[in-house]
Formats: sequence, C-alpha cells, structure tokens
Amino acid sequence: MVELVKMINSQDPNSLEIATLLYKPDALKHDDFQLKYVGFEIPNKFVVGFGLDYNGIGRHYKDIYQIV
Repeated sequence: MVELVKMINSQDPNSLEIATLLYKPDALKHDDFQLKYVGFEIPNKFVVGFGLDYNGIGRHYKDIYQIV
C-alpha cells in the first residue's frame, strides 16, 4: 500500500483517500498513510472468505472466517 500511495501521489491528485473493509492495527507496519474509511477493526488473525483466500481456498465463502 505504501508503494501504491507513492505512485498515485506522484501523479499529483487533488485528493487520495483509502478505504479498507478489515483493519488489523497490530499488523500495521507503516504510518505513511491514513485510513479514511474502515469497515471493521479485527485482531491480527488470518481470515478467509469474501474474496480473501489461503492458497486459493476460501475465496468463494460468502462470509469471513478466522483460521484457527
């Protein structure tokens, strides 16, 4: 995300806002950008479903599940 924000900002946009469905504060490694819109704050656990997968498995689930 840091590199993507740099690339977009190099094009001198009027504004740039970042949205995320899931936010894991404990996993955040950079403070170089601010999240404008956050759907859910979750613990730093591995999740699948709703487009998120593990080695191609779980992407098609309608809901989001934590791997234990």
